[in-house]
Amino acid sequence: MPGPDTATASDEDLVGAMARGNGDALGRLYDRYAALLLATASRILRHPQRAEDLVHDVLMEAWRKAGSYRRERGSVRTWLLVRLRSRALDRIRSEQRARVDTVPSPPRVVDTVHGDPALNMERAQVRTAVASLPVAQREVLELAYFGGLSSREIAHQLGIPVGTVKSRTAAGLGKLRSALESRSGRHA
Repeated sequence: MPGPDTATASDEDLVGAMARGNGDALGRLYDRYAALLLATASRILRHPQRAEDLVHDVLMEAWRKAGSYRRERGSVRTWLLVRLRSRALDRIRSEQRARVDTVPSPPRVVDTVHGDPALNMERAQVRTAVASLPVAQREVLELAYFGGLSSREIAHQLGIPVGTVKSRTAAGLGKLRSALESRSGRHA
């Protein structure tokens, strides 16, 4: 059910339309983000065909899960990049496991990663601290750390000067550091 408004709709409106089954909205989102997603996937996977497959899979996942998008957790761009990065790293890990299948992993390492309550608590604290950042700082940090983009690429994507990207990154990291230190009782 194409809608005449998808050409000028915001990213958030497109995701809402996708959640209602509007395929034209998915096409518009593809037009806006395919190049960015493909460049990011290519940089992570270093294989053009696998990168294209990953972009397709991420956009299909976005279609299926459009109803789960929450504006307060970040922009649509960040939502897509985080999904892409997560799937890319899953694929890399899966390939690495397949290559070293004959060498068993020490159970202690697996238990530490998945079952350590202190580590899980730290992760929760980091997620909370990131969520508390102003949107502009959070978006820049997410694009850099989850999207794997350089300051120049972030500046281009957001339409802001590189210096602004760097200052938002520094301010965001400073706020994260302060928030995490105050939660843990440590002070620099």
